[in-house]
Amino acid sequence: MSGQIRANIRPGIEVDIVLKQDQRTGNLTRGTVKDILTNSPQHPHGIKVRLSSGQVGRVKHILPQ
Repeated sequence: MSGQIRANIRPGIEVDIVLKQDQRTGNLTRGTVKDILTNSPQHPHGIKVRLSSGQVGRVKHILPQ
């Protein structure tokens, strides 16, 4: 599923995000979604979320349940 569409993302699912400081390198951080921070229904760079660890970034991959 695409991390660019808000409807695909909900609290509690596991995702890979790219943190602001990792945008140039593309390093991914895995975690569980706590909050969805993007209000628009879609975003070309990925929906911005806060993980349960407190890290904030844009969703690149949604992991299968």
